[in-house]
Amino acid sequence: MLSRLCLVVFAVCLGSVPALAENHFVRNQNEYAHALKDIEAGDVIILANGEWRDFELVITGKGKPGKPITVISEEAGKVFLTGQSSLRIGGEHILVTGLVFKDGYSPRGEVISFRRTKKDVSRNSRVTEVVIDNFSKPDRYESDYWVGIYGSNNRFDHNHMVGKTNKGVTLAVRLDSEESRENNHRIEYNYFGPRPVLGSNGGETLRIGTSKYSMFNSNTLVAYNVFDRTDGEVEIISSKSGGNVFRGNLFLRSRGTLTLRHGDNNVVEGNVFMGHGKDYTGGIRVINRGQTVRGNYMEGLRGTAFSSALAIMNGVPNSPVNRYVEVEGARIENNTIVDSARVGFNVGADEERSAPPSNSTFANNLLSGLEGQSFLEVYDDISGIAFSGNRVAQGEVEEQLAVKIDHAPVAMGRAENGLLYPADPELKTLGAPRDLKVVSLDQVGAQWYPKPGDELAFGSSGRVIKVHPGEGTLAEAAMAAEDGDVLQLSSGDYTVDRSIPLGKTIAIRGAFEEGAEPPRILFTRPSLIELREGGNLQLSNLVIDGELAPDSVGNSVIRTTTFPIQSNMRIEMDGVSVRGLVVNKSFNVLTLGKSALADRVTIRNSNFADITGTVVSAAAETEDFGQYNVEYLDITNSNFANVGGAIANVYRGGRDESTFGPFVNISGNNLVNVGKAVTNGSVASVNLHGVQIADVARNAVAGSAPFRVVHTVGTPKTAITQNAFSNTPQLVLEELNFEGDHRAKLAGNIFDAGGSE
Repeated sequence: MLSRLCLVVFAVCLGSVPALAENHFVRNQNEYAHALKDIEAGDVIILANGEWRDFELVITGKGKPGKPITVISEEAGKVFLTGQSSLRIGGEHILVTGLVFKDGYSPRGEVISFRRTKKDVSRNSRVTEVVIDNFSKPDRYESDYWVGIYGSNNRFDHNHMVGKTNKGVTLAVRLDSEESRENNHRIEYNYFGPRPVLGSNGGETLRIGTSKYSMFNSNTLVAYNVFDRTDGEVEIISSKSGGNVFRGNLFLRSRGTLTLRHGDNNVVEGNVFMGHGKDYTGGIRVINRGQTVRGNYMEGLRGTAFSSALAIMNGVPNSPVNRYVEVEGARIENNTIVDSARVGFNVGADEERSAPPSNSTFANNLLSGLEGQSFLEVYDDISGIAFSGNRVAQGEVEEQLAVKIDHAPVAMGRAENGLLYPADPELKTLGAPRDLKVVSLDQVGAQWYPKPGDELAFGSSGRVIKVHPGEGTLAEAAMAAEDGDVLQLSSGDYTVDRSIPLGKTIAIRGAFEEGAEPPRILFTRPSLIELREGGNLQLSNLVIDGELAPDSVGNSVIRTTTFPIQSNMRIEMDGVSVRGLVVNKSFNVLTLGKSALADRVTIRNSNFADITGTVVSAAAETEDFGQYNVEYLDITNSNFANVGGAIANVYRGGRDESTFGPFVNISGNNLVNVGKAVTNGSVASVNLHGVQIADVARNAVAGSAPFRVVHTVGTPKTAITQNAFSNTPQLVLEELNFEGDHRAKLAGNIFDAGGSE
């Protein structure tokens, strides 16, 4: 009883629950349903500590100002909604606090919904200190929202959302009914934690409105939230309505941008973007009319084009609501951008997006790029933008901008808020305001729930487990290993008689023994390792031999499980030799299957010989919806001989522009007799379809199938340089959605039959 009273007092301190409210302490779903029948304004339902499995929690009624109807946990953070659970809030003046959604997923389209039914939406209600932790649907391409806000005057604050792995917005403000427009919602002091790359459209963290209702105002305040490593897709925040205010938010190491995608007269002020040099970290993308972008601070951002620190878009003349309304009447003032890769004007300019910005101002901004690199770029007419009082401290500026913006060094120092400001007092009005407050991690989210650290590194546990040669020893050790462990193999043969299910982060490393052969792994099942949920694998200094493998359909040394995998994975091979995969006509080394995404696959200093299939097969998502199987693929300084399929088969189809990848680096390798098997459908030794960034350089290729590169969408960047081809056909280059010559950069490639290109 004491703990319950403490929670009621806590709620009183929030200014939400009167001290004399009637309390209903409930231990199960039946007791909750009974309590709900008699609920009145000011009453409190207290959920007993413990697991509430498969609980579709519904609360509605008519609370009053200062006398809400409250659902609260017995102790904050000790009520767990698991399995197939959800929360729906109707009525008015409702308060929900202290719950944790974990170990399951919603059976509905939302985990938390600010409506009970379409006719019973929430008004003047609040959800605070609620946690949603990895509560994702099993299939990454089955969509839902974690939070859907409807109605009006609702507040969502101090909540913790981390680890959404399936398609769909983390938090969406819905405008699909008249009573949900001009809603005056407040989204404040929340922790939006790491959201991994989705590998598809639909990975936004926060969206306000949709294209269909973008002509309406939402009037939603998004303030003092932290977006920490929210990498789902190119839009971290997608504002698709008018009258919204984005103030004082902190973006940490998050790929993508705050995007004013649709809707007019939004304000973006006092936000801080800290990229820490991470790929594709961006700032603000400006589209539509009457947008105000002022007093923001951006540092260490590495995005370009759509993910630039600042991207002012070109629009579509007379644009339909679902395309790009031209920028008109934008005011972009007193922003600081330092140590960042790009500021772009007229971004996206093409035959369709041909309307440049008009009647806009760009004033008193402090800009500093990367030394010796292009920084301020212009892609169309900028005569509709009035420039005044801006300074570029570092970075190259296009000629037509150079006459409009001062270019001179600026000495800078860090203030108490951790941000950089000009040291010269005469420049005090330049850039972001001196009194800009940076929200901290300890100010957001539920104070009683820990925030995640960095991803688990290989070998991070500090445990090195020595495994001796023999039958079954490796499989037993792998099954018993814990996250971050290293399995160290001595010289000799290891026979594995079962496919090792891997759902943790482990490294398998051969011990370096002077004069001894590296350990050899043989396996008697169709695969050696099956990657499952949570699986990450590092292999080094060892030999994998297919001599004992059976003749089975789908043979692969490493493959993902046939079930969808929510988490992204990492696979590394360093100093590995793979040989003898010849028992059938299509024996792969690594196969990434449907609904699986590898953040990174790295192969270096390795040897592959006598393999009938493909070395890296990342081509399972063939529906052309913009989905793919690998974000970063690096194959470097390795040798491939007598490989029937491609050394890399990567596929990303469709025309969607909402993702950054895949990225492929294939450099410094030797290929001999690769890709010529009749079963190789790509008819290529390297097959890259829809890859966004590709660097193929300094490879020696003999007696092999050609390299094949197909561009599908966006502005792909392919460089094929300094490769030597002998007895190998010319490159096969295709453009599916671009008229003109193939856009690949070709330089220094030599073909023995035709000379240099």
